[in-house]
Amino acid sequence: MKRIKVFKKQKNKDSNRWLERHLNDEYVIKSKIDGYRSRSSYKLIQINQKFKFFKSSNSILDLGCSPGGWLQVSKKFAPKNSKILGIDKINLKSIPNVQFLQNDIFDENIFNKIDSFFDGKKINLILSDMSPNSTGNKKVDHLLIVSLIERVLDLSNYFLSKNGFLIAKIFQGGAQGDLIKKMNQTLSSIRYFKPKASRAESPETYLVAQKK
Repeated sequence: MKRIKVFKKQKNKDSNRWLERHLNDEYVIKSKIDGYRSRSSYKLIQINQKFKFFKSSNSILDLGCSPGGWLQVSKKFAPKNSKILGIDKINLKSIPNVQFLQNDIFDENIFNKIDSFFDGKKINLILSDMSPNSTGNKKVDHLLIVSLIERVLDLSNYFLSKNGFLIAKIFQGGAQGDLIKKMNQTLSSIRYFKPKASRAESPETYLVAQKK
């Protein structure tokens, strides 16, 4: 019983520490002022400041888009009348002139649904800020990360236009071995970038690449 109480106390301390840090976070505060739904919006803004992909993106696919911060950024910085589709298993509060599909990206019909929305045309920009739910088991979590990246690559291989951009979250140790080979088959100008808005202690970074 004592161990359980100690564990609960530690868990509560950790939760309170996280909440305090979150509420005082520069980008959390800024997102409320600027009207963005998440602090991650600034990650995409900073990646675009570096690589300037929005200016040529008339069609955009955002995988794992909820709560919609990246969709808001896409709508703001992409050319007027761009076609924008967000996909997520979690429901999304609507964003004007942005289409949302509540669906699992591993669904076997997802290719047909995406193809239908974009009228069979290739896509200029594919985004993914997805993270798998942690199981606490490092080996299992690593496999989940790799599986997610592989699915994003499959979708980008099929839908991305020539010279179109792929911006995808990856994690340290996630991009290696067969995954690197898979990337090199269809992607060029492969770079990795960690925006300032990404917390220093986070193992995340972002893959920025173009379709060959």
